[in-house]
Amino acid sequence: MAKNKDAVITRMLHTVADLHVREAAEGEAPSRTITGYAILFNTPSAPLYAYDDEEAREVIAPEAVTKELLDGCDIKMTMFHDRQLILARSKNGAGTLTYSVDDKGVAFEFDAPNTADGDKALELVRRGDISGCSFMFSTHYYDSAYVERSVERVDGKTQITYTVRTITGIYDFTLAADPAYPDTNCEAEARELIKELRKPEVKKDNSMREQVREMRRAASYKL
Repeated sequence: MAKNKDAVITRMLHTVADLHVREAAEGEAPSRTITGYAILFNTPSAPLYAYDDEEAREVIAPEAVTKELLDGCDIKMTMFHDRQLILARSKNGAGTLTYSVDDKGVAFEFDAPNTADGDKALELVRRGDISGCSFMFSTHYYDSAYVERSVERVDGKTQITYTVRTITGIYDFTLAADPAYPDTNCEAEARELIKELRKPEVKKDNSMREQVREMRRAASYKL
């Protein structure tokens, strides 16, 4: 496969950051405001793939996401990346989804709608069944000006880090049950990625498998 710097690849990354339903003041109706972080900066992902002698992780650099970038996007707040389950939306910086960028990452808040999906989101967040977020973004993955690839040997193992320095678009924030970053005990996503990589003969026809293919291609290129 020829390396194409102009190719735009859409990826999904999960973020572990506490989700909260904002507490209502005494005498007020129960709050329906959900807050959290959709993106964490400088936080290594769980392994994108892992072998006995090599593994790869991904990091979002602070400069990759700016308020100007967010304000130019149409971002839907969903559950489980299902764009039919829209909880809020920000289009060109306006709408029912609000966000801010700080040193930690991208924080958000929205009022859950008075719908079955909104009620479900509130209950799952209150119970702790939804424990983080995921976001969908695009970048030029093979262009080192957008994604920097570094390699080092640690304890006899090759460690590859993809540092995303420029994002071209952000398409959704989503409430996720299994965010796979180091601060969580849930590593279902990482296990699934490893499983798929160890079965290259299996037909890969969903988004996660496509991401794995792209990561393997990128990892094969020489620095």
